[in-house]
Amino acid sequence: MLDPEQQVIQILKQEGINFTATLPCDRTKNLYPLILEAFEGIRLTREEDGLGICAGAWLGGGRPMMVIQSTGLGNMINALSTLNEASAVPIPILASYRGFYKEGIDSQIPFGRRLPEILKGCGIPCTLIEEAQSLSRLSEVIRDAYDHSRPHVALVSPKVWENSFSRAWQENPPLEIRPGERLEGELHGPVPQPRITRFEAILSLTDILEDQAVVCNLGVPSKELFQAGDRALNYYMLGSMGLASSIGLGISRFTQRKVMVLDGDGSILMNPNALITIGQVRPDNLMILGLDNGVYGSTGSQNTFTQSGMDLGALARTCGIRHTARVNDGQGLKDAVREFEALGKTSFIHVILKPGNSSCPNIPLTPPEITRRFKESLET
Repeated sequence: MLDPEQQVIQILKQEGINFTATLPCDRTKNLYPLILEAFEGIRLTREEDGLGICAGAWLGGGRPMMVIQSTGLGNMINALSTLNEASAVPIPILASYRGFYKEGIDSQIPFGRRLPEILKGCGIPCTLIEEAQSLSRLSEVIRDAYDHSRPHVALVSPKVWENSFSRAWQENPPLEIRPGERLEGELHGPVPQPRITRFEAILSLTDILEDQAVVCNLGVPSKELFQAGDRALNYYMLGSMGLASSIGLGISRFTQRKVMVLDGDGSILMNPNALITIGQVRPDNLMILGLDNGVYGSTGSQNTFTQSGMDLGALARTCGIRHTARVNDGQGLKDAVREFEALGKTSFIHVILKPGNSSCPNIPLTPPEITRRFKESLET
């Protein structure tokens, strides 16, 4: 007879899951190493980052699933609504349900007690699995998410694992002490004066875009990319700020195409976890363009911290992205893109820009339309 952890692995395989994004929980410590062994995937540093990665994996043709602790759903609510629900992007989530059954940490209880109603209020389907005998319902969760292109959360009670005989997790694993990997190369020196705006930078890219998949940060940047030259291989984000680079990473794991992300300084600073994960995975076909005009351009041009010395290129290198450059004009941007595409390594181009938005109309496509045509084009 299979123990509960082995049942979960069997169910996920039967339902065609081929990619997982995970963060551990004490209650699922025996499931966690089995998940990592059984499936290709990414270990997360923040749950919301995983939603972007899994969205990209699905766009690229994968069938992802998240395995997390239920507390992480708190920082995922906005993205679950503005990315997964609004854009019809499926994601099944197995959440170890804390604050519900024999909870020993008082701070887990308030959120855990209210979580089913919170999810219901947000219109996010939720299935409670209280006994190991009910684990088959996990299949229903996965099928519903993919059949209806939406998120669906399985809240799995700690009671499920109580009688498990699995001991995949080691109480006192041997520790391997390794020196930190040194990142060679100089940083880029003083920040140069910008010579172009973001729209001018985007325009300079249009004549070198071929079959690359492009993910663009939400708001005005997406409008500018559409105005500069609409392509079915452009993924325009209309919500979930901070997840552009995460989506690009997920796509890069399931396509041979080059993947370019047009991210912004405000977006990157909202989710630096994306760079952390990218710097550990380092796919050869992913390039991030950090379009840095020092302001939140879509909300009134309030200053970001790059105005006071935050160096996005240095941040990328610290996160493990070894190939970085800094440019401040259109020709320099095109040259850097060509150089890094020829190199074929994960790269980050810090693009120093003048603040200011162009007068571009709204994109005349709904989020599901953008998602559908991009996914179809990516698969051809």
